[in-house]
Amino acid sequence: MKEIQKDGAVGRASERAGMDRKTGRKYASLGKLPSELGASRGYRTRADPIEEADWAWVEEQLRAAPALEAKTLFEMLQERRPGAYGDGQVRTLQRRVRRWRATSGPDKDVFFAQQHRPGEAAQTDFTHGTELGVTIVGVAFAHLLCHFVLPYSNWEWVTVCMSESIAALRRGVQSAMFRLGHHPVWHQTDHSTAATHGLHDGDRDFNRDYASMIAHFGMKPRTTQVGAKEQNGDVEAANGALKRRITQRLLVRGSSDFESVEVYERWLADDPVERGNAGRRARLADELAVMSAVRVDRLPEFKELDVCVTSWSTIRVDHNTYSVPSRMIGHTVRVRLYDRRLEVYVAQAKQLDLERLRGRNGHRINYRHVIWSLVQKPGAFARHRYREEFFPTLTFRRAYDAIAAGGSPRADLAYLKLLFLAAATSEADVETALDLLLDARRVPDVEAVKEIIGVEREAVSPPVIAIPFVELESYDELLSVGGLS
Repeated sequence: MKEIQKDGAVGRASERAGMDRKTGRKYASLGKLPSELGASRGYRTRADPIEEADWAWVEEQLRAAPALEAKTLFEMLQERRPGAYGDGQVRTLQRRVRRWRATSGPDKDVFFAQQHRPGEAAQTDFTHGTELGVTIVGVAFAHLLCHFVLPYSNWEWVTVCMSESIAALRRGVQSAMFRLGHHPVWHQTDHSTAATHGLHDGDRDFNRDYASMIAHFGMKPRTTQVGAKEQNGDVEAANGALKRRITQRLLVRGSSDFESVEVYERWLADDPVERGNAGRRARLADELAVMSAVRVDRLPEFKELDVCVTSWSTIRVDHNTYSVPSRMIGHTVRVRLYDRRLEVYVAQAKQLDLERLRGRNGHRINYRHVIWSLVQKPGAFARHRYREEFFPTLTFRRAYDAIAAGGSPRADLAYLKLLFLAAATSEADVETALDLLLDARRVPDVEAVKEIIGVEREAVSPPVIAIPFVELESYDELLSVGGLS
């Protein structure tokens, strides 16, 4: 039509439009576009393969159980009428069932769009981050993201966590609060165990720690109805958008590997999150104008526990077992339980940091904490409950197997001396020496390893425990004094 308007030549216009001259003349004479010439067809080009009696039966099944899928109904129909319908006709039934649902099916739930007010509420949710493929020093990092969103402006903040715990929720919420410098009226979350707990009547109420945290920041808590996650829809939708943006920024970065969790979390804040917030500043300004300023101190992001160190040189924290240095046996230590780690204190002084275990009945045993005692009691090694933890790498396991293959009754002691040497010097150096000895088909021994790593024979030796001499005659004197002789 545009070409015809230029010079009125139908043939030239048809050629430039890529159509036959006669076709172009037809459209030019009608003055209509091809899309305007189509007429709806009110008849079938072939008979419906689903017989009316069978369709009546299908309708009856749908009215009785509207959730039945068309494929299930087709399989039932094939069983009811063997040989009447082939597998290729399932699409016909699917189209008819879809049309029936739209014209005669039951009503569906309606979701009503909400108009958010500036500064009224914030929403927080946990979402899985493992699918992002992030690694920490080459090791796959299984983690969650605590995602905080202001629904009016869609301003967001994110922190890395390991579980949906109150410690993770506290850290995520207050990190966002102090980043904003202001707080909304309400804070909304779903029914995670960090925020709510079940009641006898089936309803749920807010946990004391969660309610206390929200009150500390001057907010009011509210939650969704049980099973109605769409009521937290803004943050739920933002979860997917955030992870897509993180994936894209990782591609731009050229690597998904980070030096540490802290480096990864800083990158999240500085790159994908801040880039996403850049276009939200105008609406965020509207929110900040009506929100109250944060005028409280930061809450501690840990829970303190007092735990007694057992004679096994272990502590039990949150259903998991951790080893500690044997000098603490019998003492009560204070443990600060963070989302990702534990800190152990004795008399207000921090003694060590431990990576926190997930789940229940796990254990993390550091052979350095007890090797000094185990060298003195090598007989305990064979059936030690945490024996596998005393093989820090595959090389140490190979070294033990090579020593044990000789059949020596002192094989355990020989291996424990190697482990003692690794704890006293350098595990990496000892491992290298063991690899050299094993490659040379030599049975590893502590003297050969010392020679390879250049350690003086006297420089590292197991501690000597003095065993006092007891005179049995003194017991006779005690018994005679008591009149029991």
